[in-house]
Amino acid sequence: MESRLRVQGHPIQPMLVTFPFGLFVSAAVFDLADVAGGPAFLGEVGYWTAVAALVAAGLATVAGLVDLWDVRIGRANRTAVTFNLVNAVMAAMFLLTCLIRAHAPQRGATGGQLATELVALAVGAVGVALGARLMQQSDRGRAATAEPAGLDAFDGVHGATVEIARPRPF
Repeated sequence: MESRLRVQGHPIQPMLVTFPFGLFVSAAVFDLADVAGGPAFLGEVGYWTAVAALVAAGLATVAGLVDLWDVRIGRANRTAVTFNLVNAVMAAMFLLTCLIRAHAPQRGATGGQLATELVALAVGAVGVALGARLMQQSDRGRAATAEPAGLDAFDGVHGATVEIARPRPF
């Protein structure tokens, strides 16, 4: 799958997907500490971390939909659609727990909400595996080239570094 949105030639969506998943994991850890008897503020931190993850998931979803627009029908298309749906299910489960917690005086999680978050993370792990498969399919389509590492990668870079590639004709 070739990405249309890129920074320095690298696709944006795989970079963006890591933020919500990491924030969702962090939210679940804070909620686990809260449910296990930690200080009450940990539940509040877990709630706001999940809210930040939902915002990041929205940005990653927009980038994913832009990339999905030009994917040709076939194996990569099925994997990309499944990847986006799995990530949407994970985000929806966290959204559900956030909506329930939003009206509570203290936004700490209950045991049931923590269980929902842990199931959502298991669903997200499937998304991670699908994302890895998409990256492997993308790498197979390109020849391996050596890229400079570190600050040498910026030598000779002039002008815009964010690009939107034109769609390929079918």
